Amino acid sequence: MSVTSVVEVGPKGRVVIPAAIRRELGLHQGRELVAMIQDGAVVFMPREEIKRRLRAMFAHVKTSMADELIAERRAEAAREDAE
Repeated sequence: MSVTSVVEVGPKGRVVIPAAIRRELGLHQGRELVAMIQDGAVVFMPREEIKRRLRAMFAHVKTSMADELIAERRAEAAREDAE
């Protein structure tokens, strides 16, 4: 379902998310949203959704990126020590 509403920027830049949109997305007081700019638009996304999308993007990665970085740094340090 697509819900469209016009909202107004109030004092201190505050914007009220209309009730129909909050219901559609299951938003409630205290829920964390991430604000970002995409293609000239302000987009608010629940923090959990950002995490879900990132996990999906990197699901195919079988090794730890941190472990790879540590290994690269150790190899670089070993090369420097050999010089």
